[in-house]
Amino acid sequence: MRKSFIRGLSNLAWIVIIFGSYVIVAQTPVVTGDWTASTKDEKSKIHLSFERKTEKGGRNQHGTSFAYGDLQGLSQENSQNGRVNFRLVREAGTIECEGTFVNGKGSGTFRFTGNQGFVDAMRSRGFDFEKSKAGHEAHEGDRLFSAAVLNVTTAFADDLKSANFGPLDVSDLFKAVIFKVTPQFMAEMKATGFPNLGMEELVKARIFKIDADYVRQVRGMGFNEEDFEGFVKFRIFKVTPEFLNELKSEGFADLSAEEIVKFRIFKIDTDFIRQSRAEEPNITVEQLVQRRIGIRRR
Repeated sequence: MRKSFIRGLSNLAWIVIIFGSYVIVAQTPVVTGDWTASTKDEKSKIHLSFERKTEKGGRNQHGTSFAYGDLQGLSQENSQNGRVNFRLVREAGTIECEGTFVNGKGSGTFRFTGNQGFVDAMRSRGFDFEKSKAGHEAHEGDRLFSAAVLNVTTAFADDLKSANFGPLDVSDLFKAVIFKVTPQFMAEMKATGFPNLGMEELVKARIFKIDADYVRQVRGMGFNEEDFEGFVKFRIFKVTPEFLNELKSEGFADLSAEEIVKFRIFKIDTDFIRQSRAEEPNITVEQLVQRRIGIRRR
């Protein structure tokens, strides 16, 4: 009776252990899909593209270049021809790939296994991989997979939070990695007089190449633009420090961002200003614009 009871307890413990292991495995996100690769355009790197189906039947694709040193089991030699098995090991998880290369072009399948420890560590830092900023549920596996491809790390998350730019979520973390919005860049932009920029504005700054040097150059020439969107317009319409210097030399130093942009839109340069002043010495910005429009309509 006692032996049977003990044996029963042993069996029960074994079931609990197995069940516990099953739960842990089930909670670890897994993503599968196809990969393609090309070595033609890179010498020391390889371009890999990962494609996977979504739950709704769509397709998501990630493509980027990797150093061979990041891919365990893949080298410049074996990425030309033959069967391959290689792995990309990141803090967010591991992507295991198998397939074939023919003349430097590869294809095959991959399996990504997420790191639950990374998920927990990120959640403790305020980055929840199961929720978006709007509070909507998100597929944790897809986000973890993206984090692995982009090489999002807890160290980068810590650095980003240390910049004190307010609450950030996982999507902000991805944007920061993709557009290289580093804590140093955030601090530099804050020091130029833009202390309240959010991640969207910082991404714009990276896209349009607005950095602290550009802001200082513009302001150093007497154009005290205080609106960040004004700098965005400057970059869109190719308002360079050289162009601003030309306007200043013609006496147009106290202009708004809108007026400066008009000069660019209507191609009003120093030659046109001088020609117009020969006829009308005190010509204004609006009169220059109207004159240019009138010439175009003739």
